[in-house]
Amino acid sequence: MILGTLGVIGFGNMGSAIIKGLVKAELFMPSDIHVCDIDKAKLEKARSAGHFIHSSVIECGEASSIVIVAVKPKDTSDVLYELQNISDKTLIISIAAGITLPTIESMLPEMPVIRVMPNTPGMVGAGVSVISRGSKVSDEHVEKTKTIMSAIGFVHEVPEMLMDAVTGLSGSGPAYVAIMIDALSDGGVKMGLPRSMALKLAAQTVFGTAKMILEKRIHPAQLRDMVASPGGTTIEGISVLEEHAFRSALIKAIEAASIRSKELGT
Repeated sequence: MILGTLGVIGFGNMGSAIIKGLVKAELFMPSDIHVCDIDKAKLEKARSAGHFIHSSVIECGEASSIVIVAVKPKDTSDVLYELQNISDKTLIISIAAGITLPTIESMLPEMPVIRVMPNTPGMVGAGVSVISRGSKVSDEHVEKTKTIMSAIGFVHEVPEMLMDAVTGLSGSGPAYVAIMIDALSDGGVKMGLPRSMALKLAAQTVFGTAKMILEKRIHPAQLRDMVASPGGTTIEGISVLEEHAFRSALIKAIEAASIRSKELGT
């Protein structure tokens, strides 16, 4: 599949991670990628990596057949306004959290638009990106987007109506997992482990557990039962988690984040 030239507006954590993944996967040559950012230091970093740099959104968009909008939600409207002046054949991929397809398409009514919710593990090639297609999008546009986002992890497609729930779960989820790893590490330190060892054990335990669930395709409850022997140490720990509503707290956190995502999009 010929992807063409890529423009990335916003060379922050996620924008740069996507570019890094694409170059590593050899889906784009560095010189096929155009970067726009208001931060001159970021532009120089992009230039040193072999990309074309632009201080103008319009110039970056005109040079690209696909444009990824990777700026903060508060800056998205300004970028979309500028993109009104480029070809309506350009595929627009927005990764701005909470900015809905109807909002984007109201500003770019003739352009094919795809909304993507990536997450931060994409920075190490282990992310998940969930996409929703706009009204002008073809199957080819979707396949191009999936190819691009697969460079930083898994890709799933859902209807727009589910994107707030996606934001609450996989978008915000890395923060919840980070808190859990930190707490597991603190527990290890409390019981006498050196800090560096406790952190490594906690992080690797979470990583390995996720890997088992994904690769062996087993339900989390089944994995739990594999570890929790009758009358043993694990079931004792689980009973404490239940007493403190650990599961309920996570469910409520995802619910709250999903509701907030919906509020940001209105």
